[in-house]
Amino acid sequence: MRKKTIYYIVFFVALSVVFYGIVSWFIPGYNDRKLEPISKVARFQFTNQDGRAVTNKDVDGKVYVAEFFFTTCPGICPMMNDNMKQVYEKFKNEPDFRILSYTCDPQTDSAARLKVYADSLKVDTRKWIFLTGRKDSLYKMARFSYSIDDPKNNLANIEDDFLHSQFWALVNRKGEVMAVYDGLEKREINGLMKDIEKELKNL
Repeated sequence: MRKKTIYYIVFFVALSVVFYGIVSWFIPGYNDRKLEPISKVARFQFTNQDGRAVTNKDVDGKVYVAEFFFTTCPGICPMMNDNMKQVYEKFKNEPDFRILSYTCDPQTDSAARLKVYADSLKVDTRKWIFLTGRKDSLYKMARFSYSIDDPKNNLANIEDDFLHSQFWALVNRKGEVMAVYDGLEKREINGLMKDIEKELKNL
């Protein structure tokens, strides 16, 4: 009798797992999350790798991913931008898609240095744009516009402040941040690419 009970328990657990799997894969929308805006990107002006001003108007009506990195980073940044290049390759031919990579270290990362870095990645800098500017303005963007770092981390003395985040923000055509993703996690990057496809369909 005991063996029979265990058998039934195992059977029904297995049946539940199979049912959930079938529902998740075959019923549209069952496992899809509906994205809702979590913040709004403030107006900005920074300098790109070519020494030209880039503002929020340059991405009006575009879907884009924003990240923060620095060119001399020996740790997570190379891995993160290897992953970002996968996103770039998938969407580089989409006219309404961009990537904005902001430096965390503007004292080192001049426009000229960002240009060298961009060239090393062999990407089209009209689609993947590298930005520098005032440190306080950059950090406010990360924390208050893109929500990729806790605003409480803002230090009174900007010289003592340093931002090092592996998170990326997805921004819709209205300039709203729809979600934040871990740029080191394959599953999250795959989720990001699916969400980009959805946002590009929203005209």
